[in-house]
Amino acid sequence: MLVEQRQELLLRELRASGAVRVAELAARFGVSAGTIRRDLAELAELGRLTKVRGGAILAGPRDEPSATAGQPGRPTPPAEPPAAAPTPEPPPTPAAPAAERTIGLLVPSATYYYPSVVAGVRSVAGRRNTRIVIGLTQYDSPRDIQQIDELCATGAAGLLIASTGGHHLPAPTLERLRATGLPFVLLERRPEDPYEPCEFVVSDHRLGAFNALRQLHGLGHRSVGLYLNETPTAPLIREGYQHAVERLGLDPGAPAINGGRPSPDARGADRRYDAFIDALLANGTRAALVHSDYDAIELLQRLRARGVHTPSEMALIAYDDEIASLAEVPLTAVAPAKRLLGEVAAQLLLDRMDTPPDAGPLATRHVVLHPRLTIRDSCGSRPPAQPAGQLSGGADA
Repeated sequence: MLVEQRQELLLRELRASGAVRVAELAARFGVSAGTIRRDLAELAELGRLTKVRGGAILAGPRDEPSATAGQPGRPTPPAEPPAAAPTPEPPPTPAAPAAERTIGLLVPSATYYYPSVVAGVRSVAGRRNTRIVIGLTQYDSPRDIQQIDELCATGAAGLLIASTGGHHLPAPTLERLRATGLPFVLLERRPEDPYEPCEFVVSDHRLGAFNALRQLHGLGHRSVGLYLNETPTAPLIREGYQHAVERLGLDPGAPAINGGRPSPDARGADRRYDAFIDALLANGTRAALVHSDYDAIELLQRLRARGVHTPSEMALIAYDDEIASLAEVPLTAVAPAKRLLGEVAAQLLLDRMDTPPDAGPLATRHVVLHPRLTIRDSCGSRPPAQPAGQLSGGADA
């Protein structure tokens, strides 16, 4: 990335959030903190921003020089006494700032997937004088309705909801949301009834999985395995995987394993990883899509321990991009636009809350975001060589 491109992206982020931090920008752009500090210093000299400890904020308005007094080379004429001093007008009364309002945000977890979503919500809420109160369910379905009631009790005037369970919002949860009388937007969830008038913002995980397999197919692979964790995203990834297998003519018998829910039982996880690797090697499959990137890193390490190198002997693409770039072989990864998802959902909700009653009803909006495929080192540039006499399944497409 060129310096000018990086600085333009930095300014876009600053305009969007009002403030930026050196550490966050360095991680996002993949450069050192020193590089970001130099960028901030250059932009500060140009008056594009104001440096503060640890980052920068938007530049304030500059004082304009007087049009006459103090200009070099021009003497200041003596002041003439006015005939009558006019009564000065009182300064205008500043407009009272808009009263802060509160929105409730319900998410299943504060540690995986949703931190970036929450950051997106916060960035919009901060610009629009809105306080956020968060509720966590820890993937415990009965807590959904309890947390909705508690968020309402805080005085929330609107709700952003990512319910526990699958990608469909449970009917009782939707009924409770309707009963609150508050505007709400769903995050990564849809109502079970596709004709239910309900606003939502979701990621197209089917497309994300399809694009991952299309990338591997383009590199010559005709058999691609699938490793899934038991998450609300997993069924959609599986659907996209199956569509790609059918559309691209890939081997329908390639290993596909459900690794179950993430568990503190490391030995159980190790057994599932080993079983998946055994199945890949026995089938002659030399590529896999792995959900999540945590699991992909574990598989990468266990493959290396067996003497199977990535990508030359096993190509990997991770689904999710939390830590994929930090793997010993940086992982190509499907990256859902989580922060943008939070931003868009917050904008939809606040737009609805800010619409005057006499403006008429807003159209119900459904927003679908496409995940990005970030190419790194783990899928290689050409298919791995097959052992002599062993063929991968499926026909060339």
